[in-house]
Amino acid sequence: MEKSKYIWMDGKFVEWGKANVHILTHTLHYGLGVFEGIRCYTCADGRSAIFRLREHTDRLFDSALIAEMEIPFSRDEINGAIAGTMKKSGLKDGYLRPIVYLGHGSMGLFPKNNPVRVAIAAWSWGAYLGEEGLKKGIRVKVSSYTRHHVNSSMTKAKLVGNYVNSIFAKREVVTAGYDEAVLLDTDGFVAEGSGENIFMVKDGALKTTPLTSVLKGITRDSVMRIARDNALEVREERFTRDELYTADEAFFTGTAAEITPIREVDGRKIGQGRPGPVTKKIQSVFFDAVKGKVKNYEGWLWYL
Repeated sequence: MEKSKYIWMDGKFVEWGKANVHILTHTLHYGLGVFEGIRCYTCADGRSAIFRLREHTDRLFDSALIAEMEIPFSRDEINGAIAGTMKKSGLKDGYLRPIVYLGHGSMGLFPKNNPVRVAIAAWSWGAYLGEEGLKKGIRVKVSSYTRHHVNSSMTKAKLVGNYVNSIFAKREVVTAGYDEAVLLDTDGFVAEGSGENIFMVKDGALKTTPLTSVLKGITRDSVMRIARDNALEVREERFTRDELYTADEAFFTGTAAEITPIREVDGRKIGQGRPGPVTKKIQSVFFDAVKGKVKNYEGWLWYL
């Protein structure tokens, strides 16, 4: 992993190796914090551009509002800090991680006056589920772990603590020999992956889980627009695991996963067992868009 020399912390840049927190940092113990994952790409003209920065920052602030954490910077300041971190990193493309967390102060489950702190790091990160996975698709398994119920956790916030559930699910299926997990919701319908939204394709139409218990993915939103711009029908409907088995195509979306095809679920081959035409079309347009090759989507890019 190639990393930046500096991390932005509370308004100033700190050397990577000195960007530390106190052992009694509240978020470390109890998991109340919010974060984002953002990608920056090298465009066709040689410039670097952050993909949908404004939307990521908006979601960070929405998550903080849900978590009752007041970010001590404006949205413009956070946008500038994220862009500045990428510029100072020396990387042409990479992954950016803004995190908002509670610093050390009172302990226990009712933090009183703990400071709300913000940090932003950047590093190089290739295909999250592997280059081979992007090209040929991955094998996934339905996990025994269930996606959070909407009243047991705040499912519309990108909360630090929520991802413990995802870690359990991911470990379970990887240990069983698969690449990624599919989690069901508390009613037994397909929710999402351990860190991705999910789409299935049947008879040329796309179907994705509605925003019930799942996170409102920014790549998910991008795919839905690309699909509709290419005259593809998109439906937000619940579907079961056995309906997923019968899909012609399926794929995950996410900032880290980008557009990763699914070739197998629970030992059942999806379609022809390789990325299908709809997946490949959306994948192609998406990667052209993030590299500034599609004029209609230039508004998604924050050039550095």
